[in-house]
Amino acid sequence: MYNTSTTPSKQRTNNRINFRRINLLLHSTFNRFLLHMLPKKRPVEVVTIDEASGSDNNSDNLRKKPRIGCLTSSCSSITSSTATVGCDGKKSSGGEESNNSTSSIAVEPSLTNMGLEDANMQDIDEDLHSRQLAVYGRETMRRLFASNVLISGMQGLGAEIAKNLILAGVKSVTLHDEGLVELWDLSSNFIFSEKDVGKNRALASAQKLQELNNAVLVSTLSTKFTKEQLSNFQAVVFTDINLETAIEFDNYCHNHQPPIAFIKTEVRGLFGNIFCDFGPEFTVIDVDGEEPHTGIVASISNDNPALVTCADDERLEFQDGDLVIFSEIHGMAELNDGKPRKVKNCRPYSFFLEEDTTSFGTYVKGGIVTQVKQSKVLNFKPLKEALKTPGEFLLSDFSKFDRPPLLHLAFQALDKFMCELGRFPVAGSEDDAQKLISIATAMNESLGDGKLEDLNPKLLRHFAYGARAVLNPMAAMFGGIVGQEVVKACSGKFHPLLQFFYFDSVESLPTEPLEPSDYKPLNTRYDAQISVFGAKFQNKLENTKSFVVGSGALGCEFLKNLALMGVSCGADGKLTVTDDDVIEKSNLSRQFLFRDWNIGQAKSTVAASAAALINPRLKIEALQNRVGPETENVFDDTFWENSSVVINALDNVNARLYVDQRCVYFQKPLLESGTLGAKCNTQTVIPHLTENYGASRDPPEKQAPMCTVHSFPHNIDHCLTWARSEFEGLLEKTPSEVNAYLSNPSEYTTAMRNAGDAQARDNLERVLECLERERCETFQDCITWARLKFEDYFSNRMKQLIYTFPEDAVTSNGAPFWSAPKRFPRPLEFSVSDLSHLNFVLAGSILRAETFGIPIPDWAKNPKKLAEAVDRVIVPDFQPKQGVKIETDENATSLSSASIDDAAVIEELIKKLEQHRKTLPSGFIVKPIQFEKDDDTNYHMDFIAGLANMRARNYSIPEVDKLRAKFIAGRIIPAIATSTAMATGLVCLELYKVIDGGHKVEDYRNTFANLALPLFSMAEPVPPKVIKHQDMSWTIWDRWTIKGNPTLRELIKWLADKGLDAYSISCGSCLLYNNMFPRHKDRMDKKVVDLARDVAKMEIPPYRRHLDLMVACEDEEENDVDIPQVSVYFR
Repeated sequence: MYNTSTTPSKQRTNNRINFRRINLLLHSTFNRFLLHMLPKKRPVEVVTIDEASGSDNNSDNLRKKPRIGCLTSSCSSITSSTATVGCDGKKSSGGEESNNSTSSIAVEPSLTNMGLEDANMQDIDEDLHSRQLAVYGRETMRRLFASNVLISGMQGLGAEIAKNLILAGVKSVTLHDEGLVELWDLSSNFIFSEKDVGKNRALASAQKLQELNNAVLVSTLSTKFTKEQLSNFQAVVFTDINLETAIEFDNYCHNHQPPIAFIKTEVRGLFGNIFCDFGPEFTVIDVDGEEPHTGIVASISNDNPALVTCADDERLEFQDGDLVIFSEIHGMAELNDGKPRKVKNCRPYSFFLEEDTTSFGTYVKGGIVTQVKQSKVLNFKPLKEALKTPGEFLLSDFSKFDRPPLLHLAFQALDKFMCELGRFPVAGSEDDAQKLISIATAMNESLGDGKLEDLNPKLLRHFAYGARAVLNPMAAMFGGIVGQEVVKACSGKFHPLLQFFYFDSVESLPTEPLEPSDYKPLNTRYDAQISVFGAKFQNKLENTKSFVVGSGALGCEFLKNLALMGVSCGADGKLTVTDDDVIEKSNLSRQFLFRDWNIGQAKSTVAASAAALINPRLKIEALQNRVGPETENVFDDTFWENSSVVINALDNVNARLYVDQRCVYFQKPLLESGTLGAKCNTQTVIPHLTENYGASRDPPEKQAPMCTVHSFPHNIDHCLTWARSEFEGLLEKTPSEVNAYLSNPSEYTTAMRNAGDAQARDNLERVLECLERERCETFQDCITWARLKFEDYFSNRMKQLIYTFPEDAVTSNGAPFWSAPKRFPRPLEFSVSDLSHLNFVLAGSILRAETFGIPIPDWAKNPKKLAEAVDRVIVPDFQPKQGVKIETDENATSLSSASIDDAAVIEELIKKLEQHRKTLPSGFIVKPIQFEKDDDTNYHMDFIAGLANMRARNYSIPEVDKLRAKFIAGRIIPAIATSTAMATGLVCLELYKVIDGGHKVEDYRNTFANLALPLFSMAEPVPPKVIKHQDMSWTIWDRWTIKGNPTLRELIKWLADKGLDAYSISCGSCLLYNNMFPRHKDRMDKKVVDLARDVAKMEIPPYRRHLDLMVACEDEEENDVDIPQVSVYFR
């Protein structure tokens, strides 16, 4: 329920990424001919590099740099005279450590050079990285595996960037910092503890970061860094560097061959910036990460330009200027040449082709049009030039349109301030603030025509006060963005930031003005945060009672952030976290509080323990309860009333809606967030200020018609949907029905008789078939079952379909039956020499044997012996049947057709079942198999992929590999650590406002972001809808309460005094009163609570102090009035 990697919340912009709101599902592109790779970890160690070894310019000791489109190699050895810390945490004497070399990659990997024949290619642990693979794809992951990254500056921001990149799985991360850990650092760095104070930051970080992913080489540099060392890396990130040095390093990276990606980023209080320089020419291979759009061709005109019309089952997503290719065109075969062609005048179901087709053949039928994704070359300026002519800034908040140029100036002024004084401005010091403002003013005057009109001294004062502080929410947000930029630099996947990004969240500051003394440090781990918000506000944070729902990817990040911020760490504070899920291996690539030894343990317990290690003062309680109606005895009225704020970290809409209803009911602020691949969004829900989460609903996702999935598929999604359905029907539902029958035959058959419909008939037929004709007693029987299933699914059914609807069949109005989007099928002929056929039989027979408890012989996985066993199966000849009904109605909801003699058939089936049951051995049962996508050894995905690909072959649909099949059939939500970190950082910036309690609606922000583009869209929340009646008004946040235990008459009079005529009163799903029913008048003098007990049969638990009623009212003009919920407090 609470696996939150990729569960998104809703967004109030046009870009909505909730499951109920998403229009595009992100699936990464995969080569379907690639063999599946076995999990394999790279041997790595944490290495410390001293000044001597770190500055060694011997080319043999430097990590070489693969760049996109260039020949690459990766072979290095690092010599260290200091201690080496292995992955097990043990120290050994210094010595030379040699990395495994990876293969050379010439240009973009092709189907040929990406196969497993390359023994040096690093394998991908698909169990661990499955959610990340769904975002990036194998090629991007391999490039990451070959990339070496430097992170300089290991305060909070550096730690967040390192965490995200290590989880992503780059080859190596080198941590550089010459400074020592201070108590101040504990406000933002989750790695440090008070025991680390006085240690070198890089050295203190290495071991804990290494634990995140043992397949990444984590090394450290604790001495002065030279520009020559930059050549060791594909990407370098500096989080704490002056401009003069940054310009020197950037020039070196920019002019290096190949160029080294240079990123400079800072977080200063509630302000932050990023600068990216990926070299003079950087090729973006995939701009947005979305799947190429496709369409099914319906017609093509012989014109100049040619009009192409597509089937109207799905809207086209092409844009003017896109390049497309055609395939499977009948008639106008000239378009099947694979040549990309430009489109224009794109409409929902048609477009014009910039091609003269007047001399081409006449279009007959068929055809697929597919978008060709184009690479893009970007030209980056070096930092020195970009500072003077920054170009367009990437905006995040359009209400701050003029803010980026001002912050561009402010950060340069801060750099000059520090160069002149050798320190940061002191928090609360008016003199330092004025000094910074004067520097900024002088710099602005020198800009000439580029001079800014308003320097906003108030904003610069806030900037100066918080300049030294690295706040955790800002570090989390920027750590996500910068981590993603590094991935782009190393892989060419997604569009980089070009080139400056500035952000501030001054709205997060307390609404009450602070005195200079409020900023003074108290010699605590929160001093950095106190220097921005003041000590009084810190006390508020510490005594907050917070409730985090879910402890998956989002939940882990939230717990880390809250611990660092000091939320619920005071004497009166308490943080409750709940999650009913357990840790799985696939969680470890994002849910960073978990380790491989935690697999199988409760998420909330492990996460709570890890968060308490980050901040031992955290008052946290971990529960394993699902939040829902069934646990209202746990999360009762007192619990909700005592909570200060609720933070959702959920993965499904229904749970979100329930928590939202509770927050509305108890008037509690709710912070929502969600992710989907590189996309993330946040929503702030504040009582009486904003609309609630459930205030608007998106339309349900479009589902393929049942007849399309079962008989007329035209894409691989249809095939996989059908395959998943067949798996569950054959291996879970039917065995469950069999066991239900065998455990209580009389009760089961009585239920079937009472139902008496087509569904009951189908159930009985499946049970009888499983126990009679398809019952297996030996493994050879299981092979026979699987072989005959192949014949049934992929040969006989296709022959029957063709017999019923021949290729030249026409509809009732004379149109060709097999017209777009329908694809004409071809039966398959089984061959033991086709490994895909044999693998289907292997997976099917193993699963069937598991169902019947039959041992699997050792020879089963020997292809030759399996083929011999398959050859022994007698396959009956197929004869097509007359009068077979194949559903073609797209509105049909069931394939079971009712018949007038269902009852008679059911009786006959029951008789046969009773006879056959007597022949079964005592205690006979079968084992239902529940689909489990994340275990590659259980043959579930092998069988589903086999079903889908054979069906795809029937209909000439491109097949997919098992990994891609897992994404679609397993409904895996793409997820990466970077977008998760960014979302939680943004939420915690809103949390500051929530806990302060004095902010207006215009101070809050909802955010949608897509790190792939990159795109940031922040907007004020939408106010709640206001309902007015006479001199009263209310919103969904209002609830009318009556104390005591009124009678029905007293309740109706109470409403009448408000000018409302109550004509219907309900409690739960039961009607207590309606003025249309005369007998209800007898209830007028009964107590409402007694009516609920007597009429609604409601059991009111002892912890419940009130009763909720839904009342329908009219005004004096008989217009319905939607009034708030009415609560009767009787205790």
